[in-house]
Amino acid sequence: MDPAVSTAGARRFVVGTAGHIDHGKTALVKALTGVDTDRWAEEKRRGITIDLGFAPLPLGDDLTVSLVDVPGHEGFIRNMLAGATGIDVALLVIAADEGIMPQTEEHLAIVELLGVPRGIPVITKRDLVDSEWLDLVHTEVSERLGRSRVSWEPPVAVSAVMGTGLDDLRTALRRVAERIVERPADDQFRLPIDRVFALPGAGTVVTGSTWSGTVAVGESVRLLPLDRAARVRSIEVHGRPAERALPGRRTALALVGVDKDELQRGDVAVTGTGWTATRVFDAAIEVLPGAHKAITVRTRLRVHLGTAEVLARAIQLGSVEPGARGLARFALETPLIARGGDRFVLRSFSPVTTIGGGVVLDPRPPIPGPRLRHRGMVPEQALSERLSGWAAEAGLAGLSLPDLPVRLGVSPVRLESVLEEARAMLVRCGDVVVTRAAMEQGCGRVSAMIARHHADHPLDPGMSLQAIRSGLGTGSPLREALVPVVLDHLLAMGGVGGWELDGGVARLAGWRPSLDGQTLAARSKLLRRLAEARWEVPTIGELQREHAGVALPPLLAHLAREGVIEQVDQERYAEPEALASFRDALEGALQELGDATPAELRDRLGLTRKFLIPMLEWADRRGITERRGDTRRLALTARTGNP
Repeated sequence: MDPAVSTAGARRFVVGTAGHIDHGKTALVKALTGVDTDRWAEEKRRGITIDLGFAPLPLGDDLTVSLVDVPGHEGFIRNMLAGATGIDVALLVIAADEGIMPQTEEHLAIVELLGVPRGIPVITKRDLVDSEWLDLVHTEVSERLGRSRVSWEPPVAVSAVMGTGLDDLRTALRRVAERIVERPADDQFRLPIDRVFALPGAGTVVTGSTWSGTVAVGESVRLLPLDRAARVRSIEVHGRPAERALPGRRTALALVGVDKDELQRGDVAVTGTGWTATRVFDAAIEVLPGAHKAITVRTRLRVHLGTAEVLARAIQLGSVEPGARGLARFALETPLIARGGDRFVLRSFSPVTTIGGGVVLDPRPPIPGPRLRHRGMVPEQALSERLSGWAAEAGLAGLSLPDLPVRLGVSPVRLESVLEEARAMLVRCGDVVVTRAAMEQGCGRVSAMIARHHADHPLDPGMSLQAIRSGLGTGSPLREALVPVVLDHLLAMGGVGGWELDGGVARLAGWRPSLDGQTLAARSKLLRRLAEARWEVPTIGELQREHAGVALPPLLAHLAREGVIEQVDQERYAEPEALASFRDALEGALQELGDATPAELRDRLGLTRKFLIPMLEWADRRGITERRGDTRRLALTARTGNP
């Protein structure tokens, strides 16, 4: 696979066949493209399509259709679903000699449930019937599709054997192409994998229809749910080398860094942030009128999304009867990669039949969190309203912006406009978004915490930001990131009653520490005690025993902030004058003695070891002295090397 050819300039879209078994889907694809999409020996032996087949159909210099041929047999609907997801146009194939059949109806329902926007009904085998019969089938098809939600072109009658009508079908495809909205290239890359194999010289190859975004040769993709990064060695689009994979193309990626046995159909290759495998998602669902029973709590189902099929149970919903719509939360038995807005098909567990489908509203609902019936989501809800609702659920935890393109189902560029639409409700700071109501609530909580702290600790200069973080609640990285946002917002708003930051503490505006009568008396007694102690500095514990009934540590810290006393270590405070005189005496002693041991300094300064060692360690920390083994020297002497 040589990345020499670029397909960036060509318009492409994906067309998938649908229809009853033996109505000529594969023969039609071969007649249009010359490619026999039945690859397996069993398919040729049995004369039926079992798995997906793919072929390119050039329709002009700048337009190529990627044709996906799907099985029609009811036993291979799961394979049909893997190919039907991600198509832009459906070719509903109906044999002229049989008309609409049971599998025609099921395939039509699947096309509708998956939200395929446009389609062309193709009446095949026209050479087997006369014109009168063909007119009857034409009328039947037109009337039936007139009730469909898909925008169908007029039926085109063809004969794969005679070649008649094929040009009309090509013309219809070109006409439809003019109305197709190309998939976004500025979105995050996503390729649901439908085939995995290995090729000599290429390594592991995965194929699928690119749903969105682009990836280039040499870049990396992340493979989910394996959660493995792999480098793109080369890219092919229908066997032609390409430098970049673009949306709306049948794409093959040769990958470095993963073995083929580690991947399977249903896995997804992606780029960008926010992608993760989920085991729970919320959705709006509909049950087909012909379903044999309602979907209720604990109903076991098969969820077909992308190329994946997973077993699930419906939870947190009321009964959704046949022909009705509702909301459901699905608990999945195996991980699934889903994005907001993804459409999926529901099939019953047993017997296996198509019973409905839906659209993903939230691929990662908060668990635990508000129950589904309280979330107030509907498919038609504006994305800005949905985002605001999620932010309200998150409270002070906020929402991670890098997760939102996947969760909302929008491109990063579109997300910016959604945020702009919601700006009246939301506050954005960096990678976090939170509602203004939650922000105001947080601001009120901070102000209340500061006021309580002032009442409980009247001598403290304020409440530390770390204490505020703890008060707001920790354990969530988002919440940790949000605390400064709350504080900044409160400052900008002036707070509740006004407050201010001073270094690493917050206090109510204008508040200052205050001493009551008992504390003032203790202050005077404490200062007298420290003045008398001079260098024989007492510990806090010793002082506390002398000042029963007074919270001494806050008073000592307050006096140190005022500069009245100075902290010696964690257990001692002294008068600044006493420390200054100790310094003078220590420097004089060391100038005479040179390097001196504590024993020598004890004799020279007249202090016991109990009082001398804390004072020497204070001098070390202040840079007055330097310890060498069991001796001290003046720090200046240590730096210059002079004796």
